[in-house]
Amino acid sequence: MREHFPLLVVGAVAGVLSGVFLFAYLSIRKQKEAIGFDRSMKDSEIIRRLLRYVKPYKSSFLLVFLLMIVSVSYDVISPILVGNIEEMIKDRFALSSLYATVAVYASLLIVSLVCTYFQALVLQKTGQRILSNLRSDLFEHIESLSSEQLNAIPVGKLVTRVTNDTNAISMMFTNVLVNLAKNFFVIFCVLGAMLVLNYELTLMVLCFVPFIVFFTFVFRKFSRKAYRKVKDGTTDINTFLSEHLSGMKIVQVFNRENSKRKEFDRKNSALGKAKQQQIFVFGIFRPLVYFLYISSVLCLFYLSGKGYIQNFSFMGQTITGGTLVTFYMYINKFFNPIQTLAEQFNWLQSAFASAEKIFTIMDIQPKIVDAPDAMELENFEGNIEFRHVWFAYIPGEWVLKDVSFRIDAGKTAAFVGATGSGKTTILSLICRNYEIQKGEILLDGVDIRRLKISSLRRHFGQMLQDVFLFSGTIRSNLLLGAEGISDEEILEACRYVNADRLVSSLPKGLDEEVRERGNNFSAGQRQLLSFARTVLQKPSVMILDEATANIDTETEQLIQQSLERMKNIGTMLVVAHRLSTIRNADVIFYISKGEILERGSHEELILKKGKYFELYTTQETRLRLQNQ
Repeated sequence: MREHFPLLVVGAVAGVLSGVFLFAYLSIRKQKEAIGFDRSMKDSEIIRRLLRYVKPYKSSFLLVFLLMIVSVSYDVISPILVGNIEEMIKDRFALSSLYATVAVYASLLIVSLVCTYFQALVLQKTGQRILSNLRSDLFEHIESLSSEQLNAIPVGKLVTRVTNDTNAISMMFTNVLVNLAKNFFVIFCVLGAMLVLNYELTLMVLCFVPFIVFFTFVFRKFSRKAYRKVKDGTTDINTFLSEHLSGMKIVQVFNRENSKRKEFDRKNSALGKAKQQQIFVFGIFRPLVYFLYISSVLCLFYLSGKGYIQNFSFMGQTITGGTLVTFYMYINKFFNPIQTLAEQFNWLQSAFASAEKIFTIMDIQPKIVDAPDAMELENFEGNIEFRHVWFAYIPGEWVLKDVSFRIDAGKTAAFVGATGSGKTTILSLICRNYEIQKGEILLDGVDIRRLKISSLRRHFGQMLQDVFLFSGTIRSNLLLGAEGISDEEILEACRYVNADRLVSSLPKGLDEEVRERGNNFSAGQRQLLSFARTVLQKPSVMILDEATANIDTETEQLIQQSLERMKNIGTMLVVAHRLSTIRNADVIFYISKGEILERGSHEELILKKGKYFELYTTQETRLRLQNQ
């Protein structure tokens, strides 16, 4: 009993540490509900979905696996060779035998290094391809979501999913998974070699395995929680920055820089604390594994030392010097992968947490999709009809109530009314940005729900109040990726909408730089470019939603001239607060609280002396007073 006392002490210390970890684990289990610890998606489901992206590259991963087996052979055979050298040099030996053993050792090392290099090369290429496919699928899915769905998701969150989260998954494919598999392979191969060499000492090493398994299990739980907090904190930071930078002018106008800075500091501090927790969890696991490693080495030295000094035998077998050296190397190679498992588990948990967030976005089912029998809208004349249409953004709160009207092809229809009356909603429904609850919307007599969305929207050109220009050039903003359009056609479109003077005044013409959101152009200039962009699309229906608002008088005159020309292109739908801009419309609809109260031409509505007459008279009086 006294001979085994040091071994019992080591076992007792490991047992106490296990008890502490068990208590910690049971305590966090009770807190699961409060802290949102559990993931909504199981690891098995995440792995299954990730494997779909791996499947096309299974041959590459098979090659990596074969290279890994060859490189692992070094870890298994090299300790035996070193042990043989130890046994060899204790007695007389032939130099040729030593040289041969060293040559074999060096050859194994070189082969292992070469295989490791090609393994990393193949993994990097394959991982980047998988990452590219995943990112493309995510972006395509985001594009398929409706306006309603996109409005409910912060832009910063979507940016984080496409960038940070996909990068975390890339690390898993290019590094973690293969190294994780390699480490497990090394562990089992080393254990097998140890059993063949000396099963008694192997059983001693295996006594530490239950502690390793338990520590790894608990670490995995703590690590998952820590990584979720880091991911959530990163998303909050990105969301805040995206929103804050877009609204920086408002913050500066209202002198709220200090309050926003404090809000950012709170979010930044929360992310810092989450990072610290992550580091703390990682910092505990590695020393624990190192403790078990040192304990096993000490037990090995203790048993071998007693064998040399006291002729002590362990389980009936004396340990030789060569066995000692070999087992020392094997123990090192056994515990070293386990120590790196901490970092790999960290990356794996990070990748799983990122994958869960990505798949959560991809699991959002688009509210507006093509019907199974949806058809193409080939030759669209421009006839539009609403039949008893009801619509609500919030169930029960009707924005449109039993709206019915018809607009013939080539005509210009205007919608007027107070803010929130439903004018813009009508235009959004025609483009099928939202789905109606009751009624029908017909294009050339066909229900829009029977048409392919891409085919439908191809026939519409939209000009909004807030024109969005992408960073790039004038040309790229006018074309938006369209091919087969010459510069002559672009300039002709610009002349058609009076944007040619703007383009010709720029030093680089069509190649003039456009900054983010087009902030180096005025509102009127952006609007003219928007008109040219629409004309290039050659739509059957043009939609103008307050396109003449917030622009100077000179530019408004240019835009009015452009509008008169654009009437010849096709059907035109206009929403305007300035009634002077829609006097020449073929039909005007006055909308109030989601209902059409009046309809007719400008002259007809003036004669009725109803709501439209009151609104027009008020605007004319105000304009007259301003000009006095």
